[in-house]
Amino acid sequence: MDKQETGKKGESIAKDFLIKKGYNILDKNYLKRQGEIDIIAFDPEFKEIVFVEVKTRKNSNFGYPEEFVTESKIEKIETTANIWLEENNKIDDFWRIDIIAIELSGKNPKIEHLKNITQGFEE
Repeated sequence: MDKQETGKKGESIAKDFLIKKGYNILDKNYLKRQGEIDIIAFDPEFKEIVFVEVKTRKNSNFGYPEEFVTESKIEKIETTANIWLEENNKIDDFWRIDIIAIELSGKNPKIEHLKNITQGFEE
């Protein structure tokens, strides 16, 4: 499985994971010149729009998937999220950025959901 296939598989696992948790999927692979957002969902429990970065690795030999989400990647997600919010008339809605980290080693993928990764991360 190449890097692109691994990423697609991870995004599919993440989408199913979120649906099972009761989230509504609003958009996938939202692409703008400023960046891409893997999954955009609505969390009904907290009534927030969630911009999800999915990181998938075959194993953790070179680090955990979430360790590959850089500060510059988070800034691109924030910029792109603001464009999506504006385009969808949701600029006043509450929102957050989550990471879903997936390791594909073993029979069942290991899934970790890190919520609101920018909390306390303000400038």
